[in-house]
Amino acid sequence: MSRKSYVKEKREGFFSKFVNFVLTIIVACAIGSQVCTAANNNLRIAQISDAHFSSFEENTSYKFLKNSAEILDDVILQINTSGAYDFVMFTGDLVNKPKISELEKFISHAGKLIYPWYAIDGNHDIAIDGPLTKSKFMEILHNSNKDIPDKPYYAFTPKKGFRVICLDSIIDYKITTNGEISQEQLEWFKEELKDSRKDIVIICTHVPFTEPYPSSDHKLLNETEVKEILNTHKNPIIVLQGHYHTTKVKQDGNILYISTPSLVTYPNAFRVININSNKKKVLVDVFLKETNLKDIQTRSKLRLLNSSLTYGDEKDRNATYELKKYKD
Repeated sequence: MSRKSYVKEKREGFFSKFVNFVLTIIVACAIGSQVCTAANNNLRIAQISDAHFSSFEENTSYKFLKNSAEILDDVILQINTSGAYDFVMFTGDLVNKPKISELEKFISHAGKLIYPWYAIDGNHDIAIDGPLTKSKFMEILHNSNKDIPDKPYYAFTPKKGFRVICLDSIIDYKITTNGEISQEQLEWFKEELKDSRKDIVIICTHVPFTEPYPSSDHKLLNETEVKEILNTHKNPIIVLQGHYHTTKVKQDGNILYISTPSLVTYPNAFRVININSNKKKVLVDVFLKETNLKDIQTRSKLRLLNSSLTYGDEKDRNATYELKKYKD
């Protein structure tokens, strides 16, 4: 081989390697971009409902109040060691008795979370004739956790393409376990949905918009009016709800209703919800995560006449649901 041919072949070999190197970098960047995009299109939430925290009460016929702090700490540890989460949501009944001291103790436990956390009120959180009013409840939460506004209903954007709307469904002008969304709040809710028409909306409420099972003294009194507003939103809506201490998932068209059980009642569990947004659809992975305190869970189950009602079916515990996306 002549020196000229050798040099030419060497140059071509170098050029070929260089081109392959550049192409490899471009492909790697493209894959990395897709991975980042996928991560940005995913929202991971932990939902904890009806913690019924109590520092002084004994267990009732079906609520393990004496162990409420222990169960709450176990759930917080699970969340902290199984991340990452975009946020944690407490959907009401943070405490069992509406006392300021109890709420402050609850916050000392919730504050151990390493992820942003939010909360809404439940009927057990508000005292009609006591010091823990709605405004006081929110003031204490806000002073301890600046992520939470000092108003009983609010909204925030955890990530582009997602809007979280937290509603106040608690009646505080009379003693009742029914709920309602006030007219003033409904007007605000309409505007929020209108402004979020291109987003996937996550709604957080204590009293369910759709009952997991019939209960005349736990239902939302203006459910029909609320659903009329929901139906104006074409893109996916995921509703996180509590109050009924049960495990249930119901899909109504492009709306997914997720009912989460109580920490102090069997199955003593919380939820993990993964929302994966693609171009034309949204996949919602719903998981039930039970307490690791199996002795407490076993004893909790024995206190229920119908534990299957609170445990739900497999599709209520662990399943994937598909919702459609629409262009504006």
